[in-house]
Amino acid sequence: MKIDPFFIIILIAVFFIFLIYLVKRNSAKRKGKRGEKRIISILSELPEEYTVLNDVVFRTEKGTTQIDHIVVSKYGVFAIETKNYRGEIYGDDNRQEWTQLIITKVKYAKKRWKTYTYVTKNHLFNPVKQSRGHAFRIKKLLSEYRHLPIVPIVVFTGDAVLNNVESQYHVIYEKKLLSTISEYKTVYLSDEDVNRVVETLEANNIREEVSDNQHVKNLRKVEKETNAKTRSGICPKCGGHLIKRKGRYGSFYGCSNYPKCKFTI
Repeated sequence: MKIDPFFIIILIAVFFIFLIYLVKRNSAKRKGKRGEKRIISILSELPEEYTVLNDVVFRTEKGTTQIDHIVVSKYGVFAIETKNYRGEIYGDDNRQEWTQLIITKVKYAKKRWKTYTYVTKNHLFNPVKQSRGHAFRIKKLLSEYRHLPIVPIVVFTGDAVLNNVESQYHVIYEKKLLSTISEYKTVYLSDEDVNRVVETLEANNIREEVSDNQHVKNLRKVEKETNAKTRSGICPKCGGHLIKRKGRYGSFYGCSNYPKCKFTI
């Protein structure tokens, strides 16, 4: 029986389209968006006294900063950074990058009794530093509310294991997000103040003016400037000198103006 060559071409085309779909579906950007949608769904369960703002972009001195979720309440403002990862996560507050280890066990096809272990190691920018930076930006916008707590939260969706994360801030699984927010019960704002805070944040949100591509360009520009300074031994945060130090995880470079400046790399 002859097979039509045109039919074979169609099958090959369908296969490659499906392959491209799988690659895109599992891209970091798509995974991140799925994680953010999951957190939006969870935050929708908060009582009416909480206002949720999603995908907010603010201008900064060096470009723009994007915040996944902001929750405003009379008990404080919460800056939430969402991460959709699997595997074991290693990190602390001071490291510039955290580590993701994915351990996969595979059985050998011809020898079923043999198991091979594959370890994939990836790096991600310290999400605590991200969330703290977001909280700092919100604090500047709300400078008239000096005593209002701005709480940074890093929430992991997916199958990440956080047993090896050390932080004085909230680095949590998604199932603990609502209970973490609910821990804050001291009242700092009246209902009228809450509305003003929300209006201020919305007035400064430039998401409609800035595309994802433009935001990424801004981030890369800042990263390029930061790398240039660190290569020259200059602290990109305060202009101090970078000095080699020894820590519990090995050698690193820290700012000469420590403890006023806690930049490390």
